[in-house]
Amino acid sequence: MKKTALVLVAGLAAGVLPTLALADDGLAYNIGAVSDYRYRGISQSKLRPALQGGIDYTKGPFYAGTWLSTIQWIDDTVDGYNAANPPGVGSSSAPVEWDLYLGTKGEVVKDLSYDVGALAYVYIGGADAFHKIGAADPNTGEFYAALTYGVVTGKISVAPTNLFGVPDSKWSQYYDLSASFDLGSGFALVPHAGYQNIADHSALSYADFSATLTKDFGSGLSASLAIVATDADKDLYVTSDAKFTGRTGVVVGVKYAF
Repeated sequence: MKKTALVLVAGLAAGVLPTLALADDGLAYNIGAVSDYRYRGISQSKLRPALQGGIDYTKGPFYAGTWLSTIQWIDDTVDGYNAANPPGVGSSSAPVEWDLYLGTKGEVVKDLSYDVGALAYVYIGGADAFHKIGAADPNTGEFYAALTYGVVTGKISVAPTNLFGVPDSKWSQYYDLSASFDLGSGFALVPHAGYQNIADHSALSYADFSATLTKDFGSGLSASLAIVATDADKDLYVTSDAKFTGRTGVVVGVKYAF
């Protein structure tokens, strides 16, 4: 695969979707901002800040929701292609990631709980842009299943579609292991390790790691400080101006839930 096409895998990114707080039935809302939108360790915002927000609905063990974030990786992928293949295919306008998800979660036995569901990542305008440069549709679907025992959670996500525009990558998997330690006074520490296996593209597969310190200030306001790293290929996971999107970095975030 050409390097100009490989920049699209910046669509792979610390962690997973924001953890849902589903203790009570009904609607919940959240808005926030981060200094860099990292997903599975890879920057989605060209190593720049992003605005984010979502709505969740819960009814008993069932939940559904939507979440959005500003992004730059799709437009940047097209910019990179145009620079390498003049006169190019024109500009792209897909500045938002829109996620839709539903699932069910509950307790199996004391201290052991489950969470299973489906998730769609939608990039409005991204499909047309990627088809022009010979990439696959960036819109991606995943099924996921997780088990939590005490403070430790193991999760696997499987994509029956191509993964974030990578051609011939159906049935890629992401393996996620994390824990959450209550430090008291509203602080929590969340270490994480994950492995993104991209089907039939071993060079693009990689591991990611993070450690996130969160602070709950009460009244729905929280903040986070994360150290994020990956072992992704530095020649493949790059922006159009050759910056490594999986580089080790610090990500600061703030969120308000209501």
